[in-house]
Amino acid sequence: MAKLTFLGAAGSVTGSKFLIEHGLHLVLVDCGLFQGLKELRLRNWEPLPVAPEEIHAVVLTHAHVDHSGYLPRLVAGGFKGRIFCTGGTADLCRIVLPDSGRLAEEDAAHANKHGYSKHDPAEPLYTEADAYRVLAQLQPFGYDRPIPVAPGVEAWFSNSGHLLGSAFAQVTLDGGKPRTVVFSGDLGRYDRPILPDPAPPPAADVLVVETTYGDRLHPPDDGGEELAGVVNDTLRRGGKLIIPAFAIGRVEEVIYALKRLEESRKIPVLPVYLDSPMAIQALQHYSNRTHELDSDMRAARGEVSRFCTARFQLISSPQQSAELSASRTPSIVVSSSGMASGGRVLHHLKAALPNSRNTVLFTGYQAEGTRGRALVSGAREVKIHGQMVPVAARIAIIESMSAHADAAELIRWLRGFRRPPSAAYLVHGEPASTLAFRDRVEAELKGWNPVVAEYLQTVEV
Repeated sequence: MAKLTFLGAAGSVTGSKFLIEHGLHLVLVDCGLFQGLKELRLRNWEPLPVAPEEIHAVVLTHAHVDHSGYLPRLVAGGFKGRIFCTGGTADLCRIVLPDSGRLAEEDAAHANKHGYSKHDPAEPLYTEADAYRVLAQLQPFGYDRPIPVAPGVEAWFSNSGHLLGSAFAQVTLDGGKPRTVVFSGDLGRYDRPILPDPAPPPAADVLVVETTYGDRLHPPDDGGEELAGVVNDTLRRGGKLIIPAFAIGRVEEVIYALKRLEESRKIPVLPVYLDSPMAIQALQHYSNRTHELDSDMRAARGEVSRFCTARFQLISSPQQSAELSASRTPSIVVSSSGMASGGRVLHHLKAALPNSRNTVLFTGYQAEGTRGRALVSGAREVKIHGQMVPVAARIAIIESMSAHADAAELIRWLRGFRRPPSAAYLVHGEPASTLAFRDRVEAELKGWNPVVAEYLQTVEV
């Protein structure tokens, strides 16, 4: 029998890593960073239970760092195999991974300069150079075609509608009794702009499915009314609107939503700044791959105007970013990261949070232990760059813009299976969310066997 080990995203919403042992070959599905709580982040520094050089290949569902961000550490540790992914995921990894290494180096340097790290000297988990070494091992494949991953192991990508290039992966293991394991990756939404709906699932003997929003439903789409309300309220107070957003995926949706509100005259034309070098590059990749997006987004290759507001401006240099942080001119600043865990958005937050005229708007999931979670939970001060920053600004969150399927959408996708898998392992969710989704599957889907996966648990396939 083949074996499956949950090396991450079990009991937590980050660090996705699933190890398949099939005969003499080891295949890793996803290779993500742990984020949020310190006890989780410390796992990034621990050695894997298997030596990296023993892993034959990696199958990567998408480019978000909680699914891809451990790859530089894996390669630096001796992994020499191929990393199979879609073309869109390869494009975004070429942005995300070097940026992650660069930020890790900058954070370590900043901690050393200001002396707020408990380690002397503070060191990055990996470097930008480590990340660049990963890129040579990326092996892009298109959707809906067989991929020879290892002897006796074949994969197949289907569009999951979560992010450019995102996929759920069907992994087939040969032998006397062939077995198919489906890994959901992160599932997207139905009937949303920019990205297509998740593809129908294939048959599966075993399923590994995310449960990020397994305990809740997203508010219905209100045509941007809530976002318009936040923009207009901030403008009336003469403040700035800071929107921490994930550089790949969320930035595009936020800017597109602002553009539609402008065109319908629900908000005035304001300066909209995109201050994220990674997001700027990602926007170009979205524009180059409009054939993979919703039909209403398709345009001439490379055309970015469908995403841009009337007074849209790109911020490229650190000096421009610093000047924008210091400015008090009413405007909208979109910057990464989406959970306020690093990047240029921290400088904007540091400047904006103490002023009650300003608003900070979160548009996606905030993991436990992140600054974003602290802010939306009502923290009156947060630590940024080793300093406590008071919170006087309005803190808002719009759940309807999430790129993750909610509980009902997850059930809708599961209903697409022609027959229930023998086991459905629930992962990539905080404990309350995963347990709630287990109960919902048991109540609504006849014949299903949902199992809450545990960290480092090994099961037979």
